[in-house]
Amino acid sequence: MSTIKEGETIPEGTFKYVPWSEELEDNLACGIPVDLSTNEWKDKKVVLFSVPGAFTPTCHTKHLPPYLEKYDEFKSKGVDVIAVLAANDPFVMSGWARFEGLKDKILALSDTNAEWSKKLGLTKDLSAHGLGLRTNRYALILENNVVKYIGVETGPGVSVSGADAVLAHL
Repeated sequence: MSTIKEGETIPEGTFKYVPWSEELEDNLACGIPVDLSTNEWKDKKVVLFSVPGAFTPTCHTKHLPPYLEKYDEFKSKGVDVIAVLAANDPFVMSGWARFEGLKDKILALSDTNAEWSKKLGLTKDLSAHGLGLRTNRYALILENNVVKYIGVETGPGVSVSGADAVLAHL
């Protein structure tokens, strides 16, 4: 159950990610993970959506692609940053980002051990499926790190955390 609520400030957190570059596109390099702090989102409008895992069926085909397809709509509504979050390591997230063609449009962030999502009460134990503790499927709209919208999926599929639902709340 989510412990973070609309109107509350998110807890500080630091994610690892591999910034996009031409060398990555040509598969000439794996890239070097860097840190991104939630403090960098102060004074920004951020759309953050979380998936249980990169390359998993629903995440890969139904959750991420609409965010990329509707990138211009998000930008036209004043969104400064769009990021996808998962408990995968930063190299897997970078590989997924390259496969999906995210380039520098959507950040692919690693929530190591789902530590930050745990602070929000938004983890999911998928140990029964051999996947361990993961980030839940959710979406946040943040303004100056204050939650303006939270959509947490309670069952399979993508609805309240999907691109269309988030756009409707911007």
